[in-house]
Amino acid sequence: MSRAGALAAAAGRMPAVRGDDDPTIVLATATVMVIAEPGDGAAGALVHALGARRLVESLLAGDSADALAGAAADAGAEIEPAVVARALGRWLPRLDLPAAVRSVEQASRSGARLVLPGDAEWPSGLDDLGLHAPPGLWVRGTPQALAALGRSIALVGARAATGYGEHVTTQAAAGLADRGFAIASGAAYGIDARAHRATLSSDGTTIAFLAGGVDRPYPAAHDSLLADIAARGAVASEVPCGAAPTKWRFLQRNRLIAAAAGATVVLEAGRRSGSLNTAGHAAALGRPLGAVPGPVTSPASAGCHRLLREYDAVCVSDAAEMAELAGDAPNGSTAPPVLGELSHDELRTLDALGSRALRTVEELVRRSGLGASQVRAALPGLEALGLAVVEHGRFRRASHSSSPRRRGA
Repeated sequence: MSRAGALAAAAGRMPAVRGDDDPTIVLATATVMVIAEPGDGAAGALVHALGARRLVESLLAGDSADALAGAAADAGAEIEPAVVARALGRWLPRLDLPAAVRSVEQASRSGARLVLPGDAEWPSGLDDLGLHAPPGLWVRGTPQALAALGRSIALVGARAATGYGEHVTTQAAAGLADRGFAIASGAAYGIDARAHRATLSSDGTTIAFLAGGVDRPYPAAHDSLLADIAARGAVASEVPCGAAPTKWRFLQRNRLIAAAAGATVVLEAGRRSGSLNTAGHAAALGRPLGAVPGPVTSPASAGCHRLLREYDAVCVSDAAEMAELAGDAPNGSTAPPVLGELSHDELRTLDALGSRALRTVEELVRRSGLGASQVRAALPGLEALGLAVVEHGRFRRASHSSSPRRRGA
């Protein structure tokens, strides 16, 4: 049987988890999600260049690294054969069409559907992950929930939350839900769970990103919480149904939370809290990052204080300030969404600006990875849009109380 025939035959035995696509595309995407760990850049590059179906057909046919790299080059993507060879060493031991079919069958039994890039409900923020974006998401929940991530804030923090952290989280989640924000988090103990529950109690929309399959509640004690989230919001994962969470998958899951949401706020975190990993992803993506201060004597807030000191996080203390961080003006109106108007160089330069520290062009060059001429060309545009401020020849990010202007306005 031909490679295309093998894929089509296996796809023909699957239940439907999408109503409109060729089932071979579904199975090919599911296969990529089985063989590649989250964030695998080689998988992202080849899927982007060839498509999931052609990639899986090539793997089934035993195509060499050189052949795959050559096919990608023909499609306009440069991928080193050595990179592809290393990827094949990771993927081929996992290449198992029956296992991929079983993951689709398990998704169908658990009521999960496959959401692909380009779908109306696909969280567009995930596209900012580039080649490290997931090829798809397995989702349990309402169709409109993922779409609500277009106006959302990630609330994350420590598992071992204190009464102070839980109180601040409850007030923040409820206040943000009342303002029409969806809340994204990771369904962990402590701050995450409190954020989800407070949002549901306020009749808001909440989305939980998991490190394991959406059919596998983790932690197990949150089975009923995740069922409530799926009934009124959404539970999403980039790993197949049945997959177990691992330390690596938790770290990679955090990038989805940071990318999908419009801003990230850490409400309480120790110095080694996993929520600092989410904050790091948000900072790297240029997302607004906030942190709630706590008692200086509390180890549970040491991570938040570190974010304020080292990551240029904005100090926020209530829902109004968090909403402002995400783009709502203090009077409750929405600030113009100018970030979508920025060029690549402007986005990189904006990301390199500090919110308090004034930085020279040379410092911005080091932090952005751009050339000096690119930074100098980007800064006037950022100033004109009200996103950057110059003082004595040095630059900083404009305060979040300032409303950005549309280009040409």
